[in-house]
Amino acid sequence: MSEPAAGNTGPGAEKGPGGAGYGLSGSGSGEGTRAVRAGLPKPVKHEPALPGPVFAAHFHLPGDPTGPYTYGRDENPTWTLLERAIGELEAPGRDGVETLVFSSGMAATSSVLFSQLRTGDAVVLPSDGYQALPLVRAQLEAYGIEVRTAPTGGDAQLEVLDGARLLWIESPANPGLDVCDIRRLVGAAHARGALVAVDNTLATPLGQRPLELGADFSVASGTKQLTGHGDLLLGYVTGRSGEAMAAVRRWRKIAGAIAGPMEAWLAHRSLATIQLRVDRQNATALTLAEALRGRPEVTGLRYPGLPEDPAHTIAAQQMRRYGCVVSFTLPTRARADRFLDALRFVDDATSFGGIRSTAERRGRWGGDAVPEGFIRLSVGAEDPQDLVADVLRALDETAD
Repeated sequence: MSEPAAGNTGPGAEKGPGGAGYGLSGSGSGEGTRAVRAGLPKPVKHEPALPGPVFAAHFHLPGDPTGPYTYGRDENPTWTLLERAIGELEAPGRDGVETLVFSSGMAATSSVLFSQLRTGDAVVLPSDGYQALPLVRAQLEAYGIEVRTAPTGGDAQLEVLDGARLLWIESPANPGLDVCDIRRLVGAAHARGALVAVDNTLATPLGQRPLELGADFSVASGTKQLTGHGDLLLGYVTGRSGEAMAAVRRWRKIAGAIAGPMEAWLAHRSLATIQLRVDRQNATALTLAEALRGRPEVTGLRYPGLPEDPAHTIAAQQMRRYGCVVSFTLPTRARADRFLDALRFVDDATSFGGIRSTAERRGRWGGDAVPEGFIRLSVGAEDPQDLVADVLRALDETAD
């Protein structure tokens, strides 16, 4: 898939938090160049290209409290560089957009939901979304907020949108990999006066850009493929500057849901390889899905990149890459457990997007409406032939 031409400016201004970095020059830079250089400061002789993490609870602040850095719960120079970098990936060349980083994906999710909704408001959530959303629903309802749910597939959320204050989209949905027409839902929501947030975790900014599809917020867990090494927790919100994002920033300050400087620095370091990782993992995921579709014991195979996948037509219209996750169902819980035990190059672990392949039987957690034998497999950066051979061998060895 080709990369559309993009500008070189990140959100904000160079003088303060969220300001534009110096990593990109000229216009029309490709996404690989953008990933490698995003958010970097202006080169200074004898200084590192990416400054090390800044550990500070407070900063020198004589006189009136003005300037970009006053207290460590509010801003940090290491966050600033990472926020610039993510903004350059999520919304390249767009003015009036800012990014805020958080301590986790759920902190980022909560910041949008709890900063935008008030008692008496209604919100639409996906019924097939991330496993923690039912916990969020219970808390929202405890605050007197009406929560409506509908599946991602078939744009079913349109049916319960009237009167809502906020629409929360997850596309592709985790773990079932259904896709909705984001642009269509955004148009309908905005026509009704609702804001729209898109969970972009599974797609990553290299897979789709929700703000270009009209959304007000792009929210993601940076724990997963964005950083890709399975060694940190992080989240972010990218949104159009204005009152809505100001409320998100205020919520971060009040809740203290801030990223550590080391996590932020590790995340920025990892962004440099995102295109390499995503391209390898996406290509292998398609190869694996193609190998699985001929297996008689495999049912419910889902990967949006397969031409026959129910989501493929819509996904092809709004996604540039289809993700690293393949899902399928084996006949029984026991068969699924045996299959996972037999894998050599795939770790039995939760989460997804890491450079080492992982898989799990999602039913073990509860909360997901999936069969007992449902497998979510996250493709890593192993050699494709090794990974595919390992999965097919494990299926053969665990046959009933």
